[in-house]
Amino acid sequence: MGIVKIDGELHEEARRASTVMCRSINAQAEFWMKIGMLAEANPTLSFNEIVKMQFEIAHVSMAGAMAA
Repeated sequence: MGIVKIDGELHEEARRASTVMCRSINAQAEFWMKIGMLAEANPTLSFNEIVKMQFEIAHVSMAGAMAA
């Protein structure tokens, strides 16, 4: 674990987004970093495709969510 210096405006955006997504500020920043890393490694995939791929890797079934 380390310390990452980020711009104050970006930190504020992470704080606001974390409230909406029910995550801590650190968890929101970590999510953005992970998605960004995956997007750079897979430039042809959309955000939704990246998230779907991560759900599949984690063996999360979204079948029941569609029925709600």
